[in-house]
Amino acid sequence: MAKCHPPRNDVGSLILNHPSSHHHNHCRRWTSFSLRKLLATVSCGGGTKAKTSDDPKPQIKKPEPKPKPISPSNVSSRAESGKLADLLNLSSSSCSSGRREKVEEDVVEVRRKEERLEELRAAVKLLQNESDVEERESGAKSVRSFAKEDSEARCTLAMLGAIPPLVSMLDNENDNDDDQSLIQALYALLNLGIGNDLNKAAIVQAGAVHKMLKKIESSNWCLKPSVSEAIVANFLALSALDTNKPIIGTSGAIPYLVSVLLDTEKRSSSQARQDSLRALYNLSISPTNIALILETNLIQYLVSKLGDMEMSERSLSILSNVVSISEGRKAISSSPDVFPILIDVLNWSDSPGCQEKACYVIMVMAHKSYSDRQTMIEAGVGSALLELTLLGSTLAQKRASRILECLRVDKGKQVSRSFINGKSTAAVSAPICGSSSSTNSVYKEEDDVMMSEEKKAVKQLVQQSLQSNMKRIVKRANLPQDFVPSEHLRSLTVSSTSKSLPF
Repeated sequence: MAKCHPPRNDVGSLILNHPSSHHHNHCRRWTSFSLRKLLATVSCGGGTKAKTSDDPKPQIKKPEPKPKPISPSNVSSRAESGKLADLLNLSSSSCSSGRREKVEEDVVEVRRKEERLEELRAAVKLLQNESDVEERESGAKSVRSFAKEDSEARCTLAMLGAIPPLVSMLDNENDNDDDQSLIQALYALLNLGIGNDLNKAAIVQAGAVHKMLKKIESSNWCLKPSVSEAIVANFLALSALDTNKPIIGTSGAIPYLVSVLLDTEKRSSSQARQDSLRALYNLSISPTNIALILETNLIQYLVSKLGDMEMSERSLSILSNVVSISEGRKAISSSPDVFPILIDVLNWSDSPGCQEKACYVIMVMAHKSYSDRQTMIEAGVGSALLELTLLGSTLAQKRASRILECLRVDKGKQVSRSFINGKSTAAVSAPICGSSSSTNSVYKEEDDVMMSEEKKAVKQLVQQSLQSNMKRIVKRANLPQDFVPSEHLRSLTVSSTSKSLPF
């Protein structure tokens, strides 16, 4: 048999080289050992690698676990795990696509803002070109359009310097008959001041008020309706800021606004008149402007227009501001039929605002002037106030109660004054040694007379109030005007006493 030579550094070689073994036994043992090792290596799924004597510990590869038999449960679990992996992959891909879309949207938004900024810069650049009137008009038109509904554009245009060139356009002499350049500049300034107090202050500081008044004076206040309407609208917007109210008032704008409101030739539009009335109300809030308002005939006009539903509440608001100073109260009380008109407002007006403001005017004048209180009583203010205490709003009820209290106290003082100047002198001149019962009877009689007069007055006021309420109910119910109440209602009206009053 041929001699077997095993590989070097193999375990079989150690067995073969052992001195106590025979030659063919060595070969047989090596062959069987080598075959077993080869089969084990093949069954493990990989080849063997010779280990050198330098390795401290031989690495033994563990056999792979045997695959489990396929069952329906295993198939379902694998399918579920596969679906979950698909969902996770889908969510991750959707998150990445969502982020990508967000970044794309941000990029688009930045580009849009850059384009808008370039457009605003171009418009301001056109405004600053003083040599070309058409370009400045085009720039004013662009600024008007940009600032109409965009608050950010208003701030940006102001920071870019759009206000000074627009203000300078107000005093330019233009040969164009339709004054389009002036109108575009006025409405551009108007839109820049919408909801922006800083721009309103900047417009006034740039001299827009004086330039508009200069334009008015140069035309002898006979401006075209379109120009006049634009100027009044600017006065209305600028006067909404408290710091601008004294500046506009002292500049001379109040007489012009009053002239627009009192336009007898009907050259002003309805919108211009409404804006003028609202601007005058804004200016009347400042006490320094009330004296300037009193120099015009505005108070008499407002009192005469209290019956106009469109102007009554705004007119009463101005009167409420004017009544705060003594000169204003004198101007109001000197107006013809002012108290009957105010009482009519309390009777016919269904607007809580009108009733509350009319009550305020009457209340202030009643507390400040004795002669005005007498005029109110003679005009029949008591029944209207009683009705308000029953049917008015909460604020109107409080104010009406205060006025009635003031009138009652004043009437009590008047009665006591007449009592002291009249019959009380006879009682005082009576002999001191006389019995006190006669003196007490005199006072008791006078008290009974006073109480009976008060009861009669209150009963009369209550009756008038109930009749007025009945008329109003009949009117609201669209019943015929000759509607006759029942006898039961009449008996209730006659038998009413002061106990039913809330005060």
